[in-house]
Amino acid sequence: MLKTSSSIALIAALTVSLSACSNSRSVFEREAGGDLDEGGFGNPTMTNTLISNGTISVAETLGRRFATDVNTQVNFEFNSAQLDANARAALLEQANWIRQFPEVRFRVYGHTDLVGSNAANKALGLRRANAAVNFLTSQGISRSRLEAVASFGETKPVILTESPERRNRRTVTEVTGFVSNHPMLLSGKYGIIVQREYVQTAKSEETLARERIVQ
Repeated sequence: MLKTSSSIALIAALTVSLSACSNSRSVFEREAGGDLDEGGFGNPTMTNTLISNGTISVAETLGRRFATDVNTQVNFEFNSAQLDANARAALLEQANWIRQFPEVRFRVYGHTDLVGSNAANKALGLRRANAAVNFLTSQGISRSRLEAVASFGETKPVILTESPERRNRRTVTEVTGFVSNHPMLLSGKYGIIVQREYVQTAKSEETLARERIVQ
């Protein structure tokens, strides 16, 4: 009886061991790196596929990237369209990003809080949008690339309140499309746009490295 119990225990142990080996083999039978988080490496391929089959557009993709890379929103003091230091810093970030994509067009939307009449707020939102556009053009961005200046006035608050609310007093810059017949327009090939920017960045870093060596 003791031998039988020992045999059963041995068989059970071997079964567990074989099962573990089977699981280990299954890991090695999969493609290299299959268990690793791809960390975004495959995203350009996925994006190109979605663009090719019409699921998303290049403008949508760049718009999401723009909103991820920089602060697309600036805020204002009450009843003011003056750009403060924080607003200018955010717009400078936007201008630096926009310069990398000379084939892309943008629109700036002006917003207000819910204090005051609709007519007054619409005019104020427009002044704020114009202030943002004027700053971007002062940084070398062509006015023709800022497709239009629109104002939603008080109709799209971030925070729904009748009280003065700074977060509602803002402009928002968005990607709207591409410059017609631009020589760098790449027929929807988002991957090539990204590759071009990567090469430009690499050249810039190489130049900086050379300058450090000279110094």
